Amino acid sequence: MSCVRSISLAMAGAALLAPSALPAAPQPRTEPVARRADTAPVRGADPGPSLRADTAPVRRVDPAPSGHAGPVPSRRADVAPSRSAASVTPRRADPVTAADLLARVRTCTPVSHGRYREDHGSPATVPVCGTRDAVFWKADMDIDCDGRPGLRCNAGTDPYFSASTAFAQSDGRPLSSEELPYVVVPAPSTVWNHRTDGVRGGSVAAVVYRDRVRYAVVGDTGPADIIGEASYAAAESLGIDPDPRSGGTPSGVTYIVFRNSEVTPVEDHGAAVAEGERLAREFVDGDD
Repeated sequence: MSCVRSISLAMAGAALLAPSALPAAPQPRTEPVARRADTAPVRGADPGPSLRADTAPVRRVDPAPSGHAGPVPSRRADVAPSRSAASVTPRRADPVTAADLLARVRTCTPVSHGRYREDHGSPATVPVCGTRDAVFWKADMDIDCDGRPGLRCNAGTDPYFSASTAFAQSDGRPLSSEELPYVVVPAPSTVWNHRTDGVRGGSVAAVVYRDRVRYAVVGDTGPADIIGEASYAAAESLGIDPDPRSGGTPSGVTYIVFRNSEVTPVEDHGAAVAEGERLAREFVDGDD
């Protein structure tokens, strides 16, 4: 019994004296393979915030309704227009009519100190009337064929022909009655002096006959006691016979001259029309 115990003690001592076993050599650390962004996560696993941090969220775009072929409306399409754009009132573009002008000259406040004849030997029945913006008269139309000679206006076609006009064009030559629509005002007198009412050579005039409105300039002066005369071109534009011997019309013409207006150069008919349309609109829309 004591022998067995001794043997056991001897073996235990030998085990204590034996060298300890060396630990296993460490294996090299292997980094986990990066997970592909397009690999579906394992069902039920939490991918964790680190796997989604660098992935931009996909913005949901609602598809256009079926059958809609046009472009997608701009995001600003429903923005209300600015106050200034919404408050602009468009200017009237419709032309002034003969009726519009005649309605504004129904009544007469005379600015002349008497009346004019329409022809030599006829009674003086025509006053010159005025408003704040214009002077006007209603008379016949005789044909003034004066000015630079042409095929239709010359000493052979007009027994009263004169190669000059009271007002000259920009190059110093007389106006052409055949080419330029102009009206004639009486020469200054005690009855009326056109200059005191803002009328001069180149002033803009609207001439009304029947349902027609034509724009012209003041281009000549006539006898001091007679009124109602216009150029060959003015008569022709109104549909009035422009022949200096037998033409004209005995009545029905309204002459409206806008105060303190002027076309420069006087022979620029396009400018006279543009300015005439503007002044006529102001005259018709006025309140005087």
